Amino acid sequence: MRRSDREVTDYQQIYAIIEKAKVVHIGMIDNDHPYVVPMQYGFIFTDGRLTLYVHCAKEGRKLDILKKNPCVFIELETDVTIVSGGDIPCKYGSEYASVMGDGTAVIVEDVAEKIFGLRLMMKTQSGRDFEITEQMAASVTVLRIDVPYVTAKSRAKA
Repeated sequence: MRRSDREVTDYQQIYAIIEKAKVVHIGMIDNDHPYVVPMQYGFIFTDGRLTLYVHCAKEGRKLDILKKNPCVFIELETDVTIVSGGDIPCKYGSEYASVMGDGTAVIVEDVAEKIFGLRLMMKTQSGRDFEITEQMAASVTVLRIDVPYVTAKSRAKA
């Protein structure tokens, strides 16, 4: 990381960024071409390891790609605000907080884990606990993204 002054290493601060962001951008490779999708998520973050749960339809481009190559890159950001440079264009910038990392996507087959992942997603997105039935879980595909190590940055107001 070039700007080590913006690096976030405190796990509680990283957790706060992940909890607040709400949308993760998942990068994949489709026949030598990048493909990125924004998705809502649920998460577990323990000792620097991030596990994300996302859901999608039972078929489509994303699943086709991940079945061929489960390697992904995740990025999420929050607190994005333009920093004005006034009349000097190259002085413009942004305040932000972000988390990134390499991961592996797994299609969750176990019904109990699918329900667990969907409940985490609903808690992250709404702040509420929902009852998820086996029938609800069966209607979607749940992906688990295992990210063994994340990096985080923040450029907050001075």
